[in-house]
Amino acid sequence: MTLPEDDGVWIGLDLGTQSVRALAVTGQGVVVGMGSAPLTSRRDGNRHEQDPRQWWAAVSVAARAALADVAPASVQGVAVDATSGTVLLVDETGEPVTPGVMYDDTRAAPEVEQVNDVGAATWAALGYQRMQPAWALPKLLWLLRHHPGATGAHRLAHQSDVINRRLVGHEVPTDLSNALKTGAHLVNGEWPVAVLDALGVPGELLPPLVRPGTRLGAVCAAAGEQTGIPVGTPVFAGMTDGCAAQLGSGALRVGSWNSVLGTTLVLKGVAREPVHDPAGVVYSHRGPNDTWLPGGASSTGAGAVSRDFPGGDLDALNRAAASHEPANAVCYPLVSTGERFPFVAPRARGFLVGEPAGEADRFAAVLQGVAYVERLCFDYLHLLGAPLDGDLVLTGGATRSGYWNQLRADILGRPVVLPENAEPALGMAILAAAADRDPVEVAAAMVRVRAVVEPRAGSHSRFTPGYLRLVEMLEHRGWLPSAAAAHARERTAQ
Repeated sequence: MTLPEDDGVWIGLDLGTQSVRALAVTGQGVVVGMGSAPLTSRRDGNRHEQDPRQWWAAVSVAARAALADVAPASVQGVAVDATSGTVLLVDETGEPVTPGVMYDDTRAAPEVEQVNDVGAATWAALGYQRMQPAWALPKLLWLLRHHPGATGAHRLAHQSDVINRRLVGHEVPTDLSNALKTGAHLVNGEWPVAVLDALGVPGELLPPLVRPGTRLGAVCAAAGEQTGIPVGTPVFAGMTDGCAAQLGSGALRVGSWNSVLGTTLVLKGVAREPVHDPAGVVYSHRGPNDTWLPGGASSTGAGAVSRDFPGGDLDALNRAAASHEPANAVCYPLVSTGERFPFVAPRARGFLVGEPAGEADRFAAVLQGVAYVERLCFDYLHLLGAPLDGDLVLTGGATRSGYWNQLRADILGRPVVLPENAEPALGMAILAAAADRDPVEVAAAMVRVRAVVEPRAGSHSRFTPGYLRLVEMLEHRGWLPSAAAAHARERTAQ
């Protein structure tokens, strides 16, 4: 592809659970190359591991495919994102000495209580109150207890650190985004030494900390030969995959939000200051500039559709659902037991109250129920004082449903923006391109909008009774705190 003389190419590398994705993107958002390579996992009960050596092999394959038709002189930078909370121990050369303990591995449940007891004041000051078993710091304690020789020459590494070290050929600092779940103090940009000392974590085990977008070095000769990324290409510190997806959505202005509806629902926004939540439901990442990225993840989502309507004709059900607004029944469509956002209720169960008038009405109740939870999330964020006056960008697999996009705009009572491409690899290309520029302006140039969906006239009020009924039922079950329920009612009345 022929590029304008002044338009470079930036590389985004995304390490997911099942594959590595690579995108080569111009400054105008044109994807000029893409590649992918599979990853495999080992799962055993609450354990989930990957062989870290396959990460680099997959990156090499994906990057070479993405750069197959790209002129080397046009490549301006590369950044890497990876799964949040995935950690391992490496030796002095960067070689893994343990498997990669993955983001959803919960083997460290016994360690998390100690982490929360010792670090209570620090975690409260950072706004998330308590760590969870799947977070990186409890898993680090587990690794240290099961690898007692892990001192001195050994070092903690996040998944992205492994790739960045291979790219530049020397030790690298870790970014504050990936280090959040390892306990990094995002306000002062340092490790909480007193807490880590009390937990028995050696200081020499920890890499230095830098902000996302910091230049880490340049692609070395060995990495260039294996990946096809030109030698000398600047390598920039990346972010977690969730934060990378937010950059890829273009939601970078203060008050803007990215609502990702896939198997589950994840909301991330932009604020000037961290959003503090006494309940620990919402926590904030550090943005690529001087902003903060508050957000939370719900256990509702499109996974309820695939579970409850296996093999169904979803296109036909979408068309039929339009005749059931609102549905006869009110649905709380949890994908799995327990809720995390907009409230914490480990024993919460999904429910359907009322009698659906057939399959289409039941399908409509599920779609509306997910959108009701999404609306409740925004009401909860408003209660916390989070800014909500920017764009709302919808991404995730559910955006393939035009009807559901419209329904969400109606129930939320606001326009929604649908980008052409919002994958994490695009977010990393944006971050690399924004190294010496305003990330908001860079994202505005590189993120292409597919459509803007406006709410239909009168639609918001039509769904309000169903929304308030769900709020009432969640409060009645003792899952939704009364203060949050009262604020949802007050905001609806306004």
